Amino acid sequence: MKSFQLEGIVREGFGKKAARELRKENLVPCNLYGVAKDAEGKPMAQAFSVKVDDLRKLIYTPHIYVVNLTIGGKTVNAILKEIQFHPVKDNILHIDFLQIEEDKPIVMEVPVQLQGLAAGVKAGGKLSQLTRKLKVKALYNVIPEKLIIDVTELTTGKSIKVRDLNFEGLEFVSPKDALVCAVKATRAARTTEAEAEK
Repeated sequence: MKSFQLEGIVREGFGKKAARELRKENLVPCNLYGVAKDAEGKPMAQAFSVKVDDLRKLIYTPHIYVVNLTIGGKTVNAILKEIQFHPVKDNILHIDFLQIEEDKPIVMEVPVQLQGLAAGVKAGGKLSQLTRKLKVKALYNVIPEKLIIDVTELTTGKSIKVRDLNFEGLEFVSPKDALVCAVKATRAARTTEAEAEK
């Protein structure tokens, strides 16, 4: 996975009013979850904020990143956990980050890339990609930037489901029956098949 450098500013104020004030200053309120625990052993969030402009290349991209997040002079590795957008304006309201521990698996959505010319497409069928990202669970340094899936052997009427995939070190969290891609017969392909059978 690629890495992304991000500078966070320690956040003092809390609540909706403080968050609104931050947004007026072109800052996004954020929380970092992970290693820190409270007195009862429950996960504790570290509150900070980030400049909107610093987030654009991290969020509006098809790539996935390990974020080298620096807050108050301390740097940790983290991933994006959840992004909250405004329902109308679509601007970023809040982000949760999850700190990575090298020996603990994380769950992440990884982009899917189809590779090769499917046999069914050669026969006149049409390849449809039905899933753009899949959730996987693994140590962060095992997770690839993309899941490259070879479709060369895929014939007309056949599909690839999550259960058919096997990547070393990865456990798929997405439903096993979820369709990743399929080759559907087109009218032209059906005509060709019918003529071949005469």
